[in-house]
Order: sequence, then structure tokens, then C-alpha cells
Amino acid sequence: MASESGHLFASPALAARLDRAEGRLCASIARAVAAGSARSRAEVFDIGGGVAVFAGAASPTNKMIGVGFDGPLDEHELDLVERAFADRGAPLQAEVATLADPSVHALLVRRGYEPRGFENVLGHSLDRIAAPPEGVRVDRATEGELADWADVVITGFASPDLGGGGGEPMPPPDELRAGIALTMSLPGFQAAVARLDGQLVGGGSLRLDEGIAQFSGAATLPAFRRRGVQTALLRWRLAHARASGCDIGVVTTYPASKSQENVQREGFALLYARQLLVKAP
Repeated sequence: MASESGHLFASPALAARLDRAEGRLCASIARAVAAGSARSRAEVFDIGGGVAVFAGAASPTNKMIGVGFDGPLDEHELDLVERAFADRGAPLQAEVATLADPSVHALLVRRGYEPRGFENVLGHSLDRIAAPPEGVRVDRATEGELADWADVVITGFASPDLGGGGGEPMPPPDELRAGIALTMSLPGFQAAVARLDGQLVGGGSLRLDEGIAQFSGAATLPAFRRRGVQTALLRWRLAHARASGCDIGVVTTYPASKSQENVQREGFALLYARQLLVKAP
């Protein structure tokens, strides 16, 4: 996976490992949604070595991922998944790695999936991590700090740094807060808080899964940007992932986005992309 110099090589095996970790994350969210409401139609479908996940109307977790690494898709399995999403009135978004079997991309287009762009998967081998910048203190959030952490992250998300292509509209604050609360209740998730002069000004999170550290949800209050907060959060999480036994950190971004620029500056390398293909219900 990593060379002696620490550079990652994006093999199909590595892409399968990372995509399937993302699939387990999405599946855990859907199962939590189903457990929380008897009326929920959330469900997880195994398909082609990956999963298709429905977690509720308009959920960003609704996707098919991790397919195409064990050969072509079984069209009968795909029929069943497509029918289940159509019955729920939901589009089915397939996120197919560029390192997956090329026949999968062709099959989905032939079946009426519309290409909607790409997302990039970047990785860090965790063997070399820069020292955190001075002046910003980062700690793991305690249980009592999670509400304040969520406030800071939601405020930061509401005023994003713009740049690049792609991206989805931000959900209303109440929906975002509920989604964050659900996500942070799942096994493997941890939150980090960043302070300047004792004031909480930023936050980030990561999920630990079978040696993979998935980075997500980092934001800084607008008034405190350009002062190293994101750099401090990123380096702390890299060091924490290494100390927790992970061998790779991974982040998903939209192409040419500010997020991609930030993580590449910190040593993340572009591994592969996922094509986004959507079939209307």
C-alpha cells in the first residue's frame, strides 16, 4: 500500500478497502435510523461486494458503494436494489471507483443512470506527520463539550470557503444538528475541538474503522479563519489516528475544492476518484 518513502500507491485492493469502509459507515447510519423509528424504511442491501443504503428521504447516506471490485455486477441483484429505491421514491446514486471493473460504469449508463460528476479520494500513510502549528490547542472533545462542538461546526458549515466544483446544498440547521448527533453516536466516531486563547473556534471529527481513519466534518468559525485552525485539527487527527493503530487516513472531497487544496497541502495524495451516477426513481 505504501512505499518505503511513505507514498501511497492506489491499487484496486486499496480502493476496495476504502470504499467498503465507506459502505460500512453508511450502513451503520441506516441501521441506526431504522432502530430509532418503527416507521422508517431504512435498509441496507448487499450487492456486488459492496452495499446499497437507504437511510431516509433525501439522506446524503443514500448510495451504492463498494461495487465493481469482484468483477461485473449481477443484474438480478441490481434489479432488486433499483426496485427497492423506486418503491421509496428515491433516486439511487452509485459511487463507482475509477479502479473498479470498467464494465460496471458501462452497465449503469446502459440502464439509465445519469453521470453527475466525480468525487476524489485522498489518503495519507501516517508515517510522517508535521508538528502542529503554535497557538492553536486541539484536544479530543469530552462528552460535555459535544453540544458546543456541534454549534461551532454547524456555524462554520453555514459559511463555507468556496472554490472548486460540486457540492450539495446545506440542509437546515435543525436537520444538520440531528444528523451530526446521530453520526457521533455511532461506534468509531471521535470529535476534536480547537481553541485560540482558550476560546473554542473550530472542530473536526474522524471515524476509526479496521485501520482506516476517515476524516470528516471539520469547520472553523469565520472570524478565526486563516490562523491555522484547520491545519491544527488535521495534524492532531492524523497523529491520533496513528496512535490508535491506523495505517491510513482518508478524506473525500469534490474535485479542485478548498478542502482538497487544504489536505493536499498537508500531505494527502490523490488516490482515485469515484464517478457519481444517478438513476431517477
